Amino acid sequence: MSSVKVFLKNEVVLCVSFLLAVLSCFFVTPDEQYAGYIDYRTLSILLSLMITMAGFQKQNVFLQIGSYLVGRMNSIRGVVLILIGLCFVSSMFITNDVALLTFVPFSIVTLTISGRDDLYINVIVLETVAANLGSMLTPLGNPQNLYLYSLSGMNLSEFVKLMLPYSVAAAVLLLVFIFILIKSSPVALTEHSEIENSSKRKMMIALYVLMFFISILVVAHTVSYQIGLMTVVLAVLLFDRKILFKPDYSLLFTFVFLFIFIGNIKRIPALSDVLGRLVKSNEIGISILLSQFISNVPAAILCSGFTSDIQKLIVGTNLGGLGTLIASMASLISFKQYCNTQKCNTKKYIGIFTSVNIIFLIVMILVVKLFY
Repeated sequence: MSSVKVFLKNEVVLCVSFLLAVLSCFFVTPDEQYAGYIDYRTLSILLSLMITMAGFQKQNVFLQIGSYLVGRMNSIRGVVLILIGLCFVSSMFITNDVALLTFVPFSIVTLTISGRDDLYINVIVLETVAANLGSMLTPLGNPQNLYLYSLSGMNLSEFVKLMLPYSVAAAVLLLVFIFILIKSSPVALTEHSEIENSSKRKMMIALYVLMFFISILVVAHTVSYQIGLMTVVLAVLLFDRKILFKPDYSLLFTFVFLFIFIGNIKRIPALSDVLGRLVKSNEIGISILLSQFISNVPAAILCSGFTSDIQKLIVGTNLGGLGTLIASMASLISFKQYCNTQKCNTKKYIGIFTSVNIIFLIVMILVVKLFY
């Protein structure tokens, strides 16, 4: 019974999406149209990326890069700048979830060694904001981008051009916060790495680099998603099959259940008409608002069924990741990491997290006003 409670607690979005999908089936009897609800391309790319990122993590590629960069800083502000910068830049390519899973624990260790555990909250909160905002620049950055990019018909350069102003504004604001919240003081850190650069490890890294490149080609519509997924799965089956147990498959099932729910809702005229009017009148505002309560991935899938202006949804759901702790599920990753530290103060964390996120959200909305 306790294991069921733990599962329900850890997979709230999955459980809610499953319940919504099942309830909607009572109103729209399952038929052949159900198969058309699923966006197989998005799911296959997502799975390929999750497998590839799990491989990079297993080889400690990101930690090695982080350790090298941090070891070259001689002030605590410089260290924090690198830690937050790593989350911001890496999230564009390895997703916000993976960036936080990798660099938040690394940051906790680094700050502990520096004797600056007083900076845990400020640094982790800013890393979370950095990962959520850095990830918005590319389709690879987060799940909703991957899905909405698929729907939009845009090419890669058009997507980057759409989100670039918000990324630049976010980077500037992050720098301002770092200089305000982190006082400069000397620190002596040396690069600490016990990773053995064996020929086998180098071969595996090369393999995962190749798999990542194939995933990018699929995103850019150069390679079909079927061939891309088959290549990635076949490669890990031959060389690193245990990595298939690492991806978060619950995210894939969450997508499937939400696709079913939205597909059914669109076939219920009364609900479809109301939601259509709400979303079409204010895609950005509605998607930001919905994200605060159901997180931005479900908000993206829900709203996409009722508007053709996908570009506004891309902007809205990315900015919607700011705000509450559940606005972006990636935020919960860093929160859980903080809760595992000694003397954690969850109330203080949530207070600072919410305050910082609201400030960022207000600034980002002001940036939106310049373009819409």
